[in-house]
Amino acid sequence: MNSRERILATLHRKPVDRLPVDLGGTRQTGIAARAYHRLRERLGLATGRPVRVFDLCQMLAEVEQSVCDRFGADCVWLPRPAVEYNFGIENGNWKRWQLHDGTPVEVPGGFHPVEEPDGCLVLMHNGVPAGRMPRGGFYFERVGKFPGAAHPNLSTWRPPRVANSAMEHYAQQAEALDSGTDKAIVAAFGPAYDLFYAIGHGGFEDWMMTFASEPEYVQELYGLMVEAWLDDLKRFYAAVGNRVHVIILTDDFGMQSAPFLSETMFRELVLPAYKRGFDWIHANTPWKVLLHSDGAIFSLIPALIDMGVDILNPVQTSAAGMDPVKIKAAFGDKLLFWGGACDCQNTLTFGTPQQVAAEVRINVPALARGGGLVLGSVHNIQDNVPPDNIITMFDTAREFDGFVRKTSAEAATGRG
Repeated sequence: MNSRERILATLHRKPVDRLPVDLGGTRQTGIAARAYHRLRERLGLATGRPVRVFDLCQMLAEVEQSVCDRFGADCVWLPRPAVEYNFGIENGNWKRWQLHDGTPVEVPGGFHPVEEPDGCLVLMHNGVPAGRMPRGGFYFERVGKFPGAAHPNLSTWRPPRVANSAMEHYAQQAEALDSGTDKAIVAAFGPAYDLFYAIGHGGFEDWMMTFASEPEYVQELYGLMVEAWLDDLKRFYAAVGNRVHVIILTDDFGMQSAPFLSETMFRELVLPAYKRGFDWIHANTPWKVLLHSDGAIFSLIPALIDMGVDILNPVQTSAAGMDPVKIKAAFGDKLLFWGGACDCQNTLTFGTPQQVAAEVRINVPALARGGGLVLGSVHNIQDNVPPDNIITMFDTAREFDGFVRKTSAEAATGRG
């Protein structure tokens, strides 16, 4: 199989020849710039070109083809003209910069951080601070309020829309990736703001109070956002068509120990809004819906399935109740999984290669039995992850290629 065939077979629960892999195919399965710089050096794949940072908020690296080939990566991200949370800065006109430890990188030409007296770097957008990186840091934290926290007057407020120029960009990029690679194409295309979490980022406590005490207001706000999203989805499909295979949306519904909200509240407010968009996708396109949500969300998974989610990322194994064996047994017949190989909070970052291998040998066969898993770490590979741990994670997972080949064939014929 080529990469696209392998991903599509997994998405449609058909037999595969090996475990499908993602490295850098989404902004949640990527790798931090400094970690990527060290990984290239360790693999002997450094090109002499500085690492390109395509996501300024998370400072994520653009993963080059040579590194994708080394790990067998099977999917590619449909690039945006400006990544969300890039603080209004378009990707292009690349220029050289360096991280605080001297690591050379390339950043967009519009990247002009202002240094404050304490050494903190601030990115401005429309004259106000939009992102802040502390002295010695490696990430820009978002600053500012999203609509829910700002509590706009809904008689006049309208959500932002995707520009025609962006649709033209998507069309060109989708065509180039479809004809120039054999990879499955993943596109991020949710509402202008994630309906639950990011809509209140920069004022989350205020948003949670509104969410709990003003359900009619929340429903009206969601209605405006979903109407705009549906119209943009139609325009997006007209631009990219069937060249895109997976649509990813990011909305964090869980904390480390529990969901942010009850299943009842989720079903009453969040589910109907997202379901309208997912129903349109399933009725009008061949795309599969991939939801990224961190946290302890086991109790919400039945509602996610009813909402129309096809694939869950990342399976945060360190969160309460998110045991891969339990999740696969409970939901593996209705839900596919993307990620989950090794915990970035603990083992992948602070463990030894032996500990990484041991965790992979638990998580991967649990989630991959019968097919239905695209391999990746639990969220992005962080800045301080050792190169040998990254190599160990991917190489150990490939020990299960034969297992996936056998059990996916059995499942497809009803014997699994």
